[in-house]
This record gives sequence, C-alpha cells and structure tokens, in this order.
Amino acid sequence: MSDVDLTQPLWMLLAFVGLGWLCARRLAIDPRPIATLLIYIIAPLTFFRGLTLGGPTLADLGLTTVMFLLASGLCLLVSRLARPFFAPQEAALLAFSSGTGNTGYFGLPIAMVLLPPEGVTQYLFCLLGITLFEFTVGFYISARGQFTVRESLQRIVRLPLIYAFAAALLVNAIDFPVPGAVMEGLDYFKYCYTVLGMMIIGMTLGRVGLREMDVRFITACITARFVLWPLVSLVAVLALQASIGISDQLTLVLLLLGVVPMAANVVVVAMELNIRPEKGAIAVLLTTLAAPLLIPLYLSGLLALVGQA
Repeated sequence: MSDVDLTQPLWMLLAFVGLGWLCARRLAIDPRPIATLLIYIIAPLTFFRGLTLGGPTLADLGLTTVMFLLASGLCLLVSRLARPFFAPQEAALLAFSSGTGNTGYFGLPIAMVLLPPEGVTQYLFCLLGITLFEFTVGFYISARGQFTVRESLQRIVRLPLIYAFAAALLVNAIDFPVPGAVMEGLDYFKYCYTVLGMMIIGMTLGRVGLREMDVRFITACITARFVLWPLVSLVAVLALQASIGISDQLTLVLLLLGVVPMAANVVVVAMELNIRPEKGAIAVLLTTLAAPLLIPLYLSGLLALVGQA
C-alpha cells in the first residue's frame, strides 16, 4: 500500500469541490436543479450503460444483492439508534449516510489502481448494490424524515434508476444489441456524474455558515463511515474466509468499500428532499480530506488482519 499515490484523485476531487464553491459564491448558482438532474437523468443513464456493457453473471448479481442488503441493514440499524438523539431529519440523513460511501467518485479510481480487470468488475457490481440502496431503501428512510409512508413510497416509484436497472437486465437477458451510437452518447454521462456530483458539495458549502457546524452530527457521520464500515468489512471477509473461501482480489474489494469517505450522494439526496444538505456537505468534505491519510493505513492494517499483508 505504501507505493499507492492517492494525491492525484484527491486533488481532482477537491478541485471539483472548489469549482462548485466558486460557482455558488460568485455566480449564485442554485445547486438544487443540479441535484434533481443527477438523480433523475444522469445517474440512471450512467448505470444503464455500465450494466449493459458489463453483461452481469449470476455471481456478479449476487455481489450486488449482498451489498444492497448490507447497506440497507446498516441504514436501518443506525436509523433506529439515532432516533432518540437526533431530530427526525438529522436522524434520517445520518441513517442514509451510514449505508453508503463514496465508492464511485473516490473509490473507483483507487480500485482501478489496486485491482486487476476482474477485480474492478467485482468492485463495480458491489458499487451498484450500494447505489441501488441509495435510491431505494436509503431514499425512503431519508424521505420518512419529513414525509408520510405513502408520500415516501411515491417518491421512490418516480426514481428512474430502478427502471434503468431493470431495463439493463432485460437488454442483457434477451441479448438485445444497443446501437453503438447510443452507447457512445451514454458514455458522456459518466463524466457529468463525477464532476457534477463533487461540484454540488462545493455549491452547498458555498452557502454554509458557522451555525451549520454541528459537531455532534458530524462526529456521528464520521464514526459510521470510518469505524462501523471498516469493522463490518473486516468481519465479512473473516467470515467468508472461514466458510466458503474468498479470493485475494474480492478481499481487497470488500475492504476498500469499507474505507472510502462519505458519499457525495448524501448531499444530492439531502438537497432533493431538503433535509439539511449543509450539514451533510461539511461531513462529506471532512471525510474526503481525511481519506488520503486514512485509506492506506486502514487497508494495510486490515489486510494484515486477514493474512494478506
């Protein structure tokens, strides 16, 4: 791990955040329409393209399912634990953030450095499971912070990512050839997804005042991301080693998923539902700044514990 340079992806991400901050401060750009664009257009098309190209096997879909269930379970657990200590909207945002991480914008470049192509594919399908959690169970829990059950479910039904996932599976199942021009056009959306997803953090921070610095809430978010997730990833790997066995590359995939910073989509979903996006943006930025220092240390220590140092 000592020979892995994480400074380049860090500075790239921070540059996008800084650009978003300038847009909010100098151009007075409202980030809310951009959040809506990410959720309803860019994210569904990005994942439709990735799934169509990937040609998922049953094993790949198994990884997606397991990560979806794991993320959902952590979210529901933290939701129950947080209710007595936080206001409903804050508890909902904390629960959502506990089930996810920056597995795409930050984790994917690291995965491409550390893993062979087969490992990157496994990582992508794990990432898909977490993303599906964000826009289904996670979105529902977040919406329940201020909406009724019926209103929350209605909002989920309107999310196109669910239908993009189903459409991609159908295309692969019937072996339908998507025209090359269409796939080439969809390729542009993955760049929009990364750039706008990080810029929206900066845009939100551009509107933040000192009164939004809630140390208790931020501490809870950081604990869930950098204590709970690494522990869960370690236990999962040890359990798999002791039962059915696990490859070295899948071990690294699972451990990496456990040590990435908080997800930028915490801000995107919070903005879409109007549930304190400023607090989420501060927590996301702090964990992103800490990630280049913590990820090598975490991975080295965890790999040693599972016998792969």
